[in-house]
Amino acid sequence: MDHILSITPWPVVSALLWFVFLAAALYLARRTAHRAIHAATEAVAQGLRIAAHSVAAAESRLTARNREVLLAAGREAKERIVEREFVRVGETTRKDLTNYPALHRALSESILRIEEDHQKAVEVPPEAPGWVRAVEAVAKIDAKNGASDVLADIHRSMVKAHNEAMQAYRKASAERHGLLRQMMPEWRAIQETLGRVNKVIESLLTRSVAIDRHMQEYEDIVRGQDRAVSILQSSSVVQFFVSALVLMVAIGGAAINFSLIARPMAEMVGGTHFIGSFRTADIAALVIIMVEISMGLFLMESLRITRLFPVIGALPDKMRVRMIWITFSILLLLASVEAGLAYMREVLLQDELATGALLRGESGGELQSQYLWITTAAQMGMGFVLPFALVFVAIPLETFVHSLRTVVGLAGIALLRVFALVLRVLGNGFRHLGMLAERLYDLPLFLPLWLEARRSATNGSPAARDMRESPL
Repeated sequence: MDHILSITPWPVVSALLWFVFLAAALYLARRTAHRAIHAATEAVAQGLRIAAHSVAAAESRLTARNREVLLAAGREAKERIVEREFVRVGETTRKDLTNYPALHRALSESILRIEEDHQKAVEVPPEAPGWVRAVEAVAKIDAKNGASDVLADIHRSMVKAHNEAMQAYRKASAERHGLLRQMMPEWRAIQETLGRVNKVIESLLTRSVAIDRHMQEYEDIVRGQDRAVSILQSSSVVQFFVSALVLMVAIGGAAINFSLIARPMAEMVGGTHFIGSFRTADIAALVIIMVEISMGLFLMESLRITRLFPVIGALPDKMRVRMIWITFSILLLLASVEAGLAYMREVLLQDELATGALLRGESGGELQSQYLWITTAAQMGMGFVLPFALVFVAIPLETFVHSLRTVVGLAGIALLRVFALVLRVLGNGFRHLGMLAERLYDLPLFLPLWLEARRSATNGSPAARDMRESPL
């Protein structure tokens, strides 16, 4: 710096001369420098803009793929639901239709018996008595010819006939009432039968409404409507978090299972052996738990509850049933082994407590409590039940795997959108940065640019108007 400022005896004058020289050089190279700055920043901005377009295109492809995955998964799920509903309707209809001939025959017989009893219970109107005409004939006879005696005989006959008619009427009414009482059980049987039929019909109608709703949703999924896609996305996100929560609970159960069998496994395989930096006993315990989970997955696949392995679901029914029994037997054997290991763990713990008491010289040698069997039974029960509980991990695992694709796709779409936005912002930023660099380049040249603007304004040239419109 001292050498630079020593071109004249006065450093201030030297600095002023250097400033004039640099300003002149910058002024002469102004147009070329502006073009260079513009070309550089425009190239960077164009590259960022192309990168943003590429990221946007990748986002579009990922969105389309995620949409296809969602629609395929939703279509498969709806097909399974509709198939299950049709199976239920078929079973209900088949079960009831097999009993329909007997039901029809019972109803026909009951109705026939009711009709017969009803015909028997009909009240027949009594015939007009014949003595009415006889009374009319006798009334026309002269009283001197003994009509009074005839009328007295008729009166006695009428009273006797009336009593007999009343007794016959009461007997017939009692028979009719008995027949009506016999009809009551038939009416009740018909009412119960029709009630069962009504329940079946209502169940079928309810299932038909559910099937119609599922079919409408299935048609929306097949047509690929946006509403169906948004519903599937929200459902997949919810299923992802719910299945993740259940898997975390299952991992906690597996950790408890590991703690139950890790210590006795050290006595079986040796606690001083290592494979790498891990103990062999811990690896053996983890292998047992993983085998149990694998058997649970195969069992669920054989039962066609999950569909993680299509090969197992495509097996013949006979082979599939054999696989069910084999996996269940292996799982039962492993659960029994874990129960034994849990009992062994309690025995080892009591032995350690007894040894510690002897080493401390405690007088109370009886450490066995009368309630010790409770903890032993609890540990054995946990060791036996936890393997079967881990079987059901296959259900949330399947849901987690299927929903993971959607969630990862949505997360990738969000990241690509953010990345494309950042690239666009950077591209516009570099373009404005080039303009700022040009303005900063012109800042030391304010004096020659001002003189040029004044001269152009004096000449009235179009360049002067451009210079006045553009800032310095």
